[in-house]
Amino acid sequence: MLDLVMWDIDHTLMATRGLGGELWATAWEEATGRPLREQASVTGSTERVILRETARLHGITDTEALFGRFAEALGSVHVRRAGALRERGHALPGAATALAALAARGVRQTVVTGNVRSAAEVKLAAFGLDPHVDLEIGAFAEDGEERAELIAAALRRAEVHPDRAVFLGDTPADVAGGHGAGVRVVAVATGRASVAELRAEGADAVLSGLGDLGDLEDALRA
Repeated sequence: MLDLVMWDIDHTLMATRGLGGELWATAWEEATGRPLREQASVTGSTERVILRETARLHGITDTEALFGRFAEALGSVHVRRAGALRERGHALPGAATALAALAARGVRQTVVTGNVRSAAEVKLAAFGLDPHVDLEIGAFAEDGEERAELIAAALRRAEVHPDRAVFLGDTPADVAGGHGAGVRVVAVATGRASVAELRAEGADAVLSGLGDLGDLEDALRA
């Protein structure tokens, strides 16, 4: 079918139902020593961009050292609150089945996400979604700011040509990022963007969700 399927995480495979914002605020305070007054927009952004813009809103200079402290704090708070994540969040319908079905067909899968790697690992494990994804060829916030940059990093690590890969995400930024990296994009309308909005953005295929495995496989083969 394909050499590589790359998945976004938040609102594509899972939902944290508000807990993600709480964990972000805790990590921010641990990294900066200041309470979070206002957070920059998170939809479709990477943690590097969100941190930089949030730091600007607070009059804080964005540095690599700040990102390092924040990434460590964010990973740590996810580990500490993994139980709450399991209680309040959930894998989206069909996500586990889709991952398992593609793995059974021998398709390599990974994640390309704006999350820092340690937080992504906790999220995937919390909902039992980690057995079928190869994190070593994935890409995370540590790898860059823009989605296309992250997808390109994953393709290099997997040694896969863009023509033999597909990216699944839920935002217009995911669609633009995938096309910017030269891969086909299957958009899933399980986040804030509607089917119509994702089609208008130019997604190669749009699904209302992951509940119909046949629809997913058709979209991946198209």
